[in-house]
Amino acid sequence: MSAVRFTPLTLVNGLTLKNRVVVPPMASQTADNNGLATEKTFSHYQGLAQSGAGLVMVEYSHVNLAGRSEANQLGAHDDACLPGLSQIAKLLHQMDVKTGLQITHCGGKDSAAISTDIMGPSGIVVPAYDRVLPTPRAMTQDDIARWQQDFVNSAIRADKAGFDLVEIHCAHGYGINQWLSPLTNQRTDQYGGSVKNRARILLEMVSQIKQAAPRLAIMTRIPGQDGYPGGLSHSDMGQVSQWLVDAGVEILNVSSGIGGWNRPKDIRGEGFLVADAAPLTGKTAAAVIGVGGIETLDYIETILTNKQVDLVAVGRAILAGPTDFATRVMVNN
Repeated sequence: MSAVRFTPLTLVNGLTLKNRVVVPPMASQTADNNGLATEKTFSHYQGLAQSGAGLVMVEYSHVNLAGRSEANQLGAHDDACLPGLSQIAKLLHQMDVKTGLQITHCGGKDSAAISTDIMGPSGIVVPAYDRVLPTPRAMTQDDIARWQQDFVNSAIRADKAGFDLVEIHCAHGYGINQWLSPLTNQRTDQYGGSVKNRARILLEMVSQIKQAAPRLAIMTRIPGQDGYPGGLSHSDMGQVSQWLVDAGVEILNVSSGIGGWNRPKDIRGEGFLVADAAPLTGKTAAAVIGVGGIETLDYIETILTNKQVDLVAVGRAILAGPTDFATRVMVNN
């Protein structure tokens, strides 16, 4: 079997990834209480880069203090975050990898009960399999404009810090996922109702980021489906994906939806989310990332060779031992 994992991939904007392996964004809980990177943060990402992956994504970083999901979450909400973010990007580039910053707002998914203003598209509790979340207030037009500007400002900071990409987190039940899902978005204005209307806040955001930071490649972490009865379907996300690419998105990172990121109890084996990503591969100009408990060389090569995905995200296996993964998988024997 040929080593497809070492084939470079060039995005529409010209950015080239040296191979097909990606370290996905994973919370490290190493930031201080103000969302600023610490020495532990720098050390963490230096370690992940030793995996040999061509793209290392930096963890979900909140665009507003009210949108935090945990106390020690990395922030991109203020210019005070710039020195730390710049240092992370510099360290990763020195290790010959491309890097992106994932930006997010928890919306109504305030799992840590630390938000000072819990809001969402509608005043509907975000469904979750393992907890009962608080009831958010329905966002106003002013709130929507503020959210969009917060995401744009955070993307501008990612650009200034030297990141190659910015990723908008639209999955795992967080804020933008709540806008996309009919379970949590039951508005009757131009931001609710049809799939196109529910995607409007995100599509406008992508266009605004393209204008404000044209150098940056844009990536979205989207659900392949919601995984909840009555939620987003594969068909819905096929439509949303095309609109996103038309707006300027260059990578679709396909994960889980409103119920969260945990593996379903009835699914075993590697790549439990690859089946959600595969229908999107080759349908647009965007590269598609598959994820979900992926860890072995044989599986990585198989899904790349079969063109089920364009890029493979390996999270926990790299987190458990970056250099071990490099030895097992990223050596061209």
